Amino acid sequence: MIAGPNIVYPLRVGVVDKNPLVVRGLRSLFEEDGRFDLVASAHDGARLLDGLNVVPLDIVITGWLMPYCNGRELLEALAKRPNSPKVVVYTGYEADGVPREAMELGAYAFFSKAEPPERLLYVLDSVVRGSMVFPFMGQQGGADQLQKLTNAELLMLEKLSLGLTNQELAEEFKVSTNTVKFHLKNIYSKLEVRNRAEVVAFYLNHEKSSVV
Repeated sequence: MIAGPNIVYPLRVGVVDKNPLVVRGLRSLFEEDGRFDLVASAHDGARLLDGLNVVPLDIVITGWLMPYCNGRELLEALAKRPNSPKVVVYTGYEADGVPREAMELGAYAFFSKAEPPERLLYVLDSVVRGSMVFPFMGQQGGADQLQKLTNAELLMLEKLSLGLTNQELAEEFKVSTNTVKFHLKNIYSKLEVRNRAEVVAFYLNHEKSSVV
């Protein structure tokens, strides 16, 4: 096992998705990364809930539109169970209000399947450490705010969104970790966010329309 700050890896993950190709893809992603172990999978929430009686999980990654027990119903059911795993909604369905509804029902994160799957690793690690990762719902002017950043800050933000640590960022840009912290503080200030999880959520939500 890999030990982290108050965290013991690999973490036990369950995936709920109606598409078996998604499950296979995530299994391969986790095996390569090493921090997460996909120990349970199901095509709908009802099967996952049955499996929780046998296999304890740290995190559940779930789709939103599924037969029998969809993402909404799964979150409602888990809210009634003691010591439930943290839930990350991972879906291609991004209708208005769905991320907010997922958050209100107790999800820790909402991540779009339109994003590179590798970024899901950052989301999971943030959730494990106690952060919530959601798009900036209803926020306007994201592209304008990104234009406040220098080219170097945009590049650092892009690398940060891929899950690089401060030490890895320092090695990537050939600077000290203190310099990385200084730049990140400036980025947070310009984008009016409070922490690493929020700035990555902001970037992922706006990069397609903001970064040429």
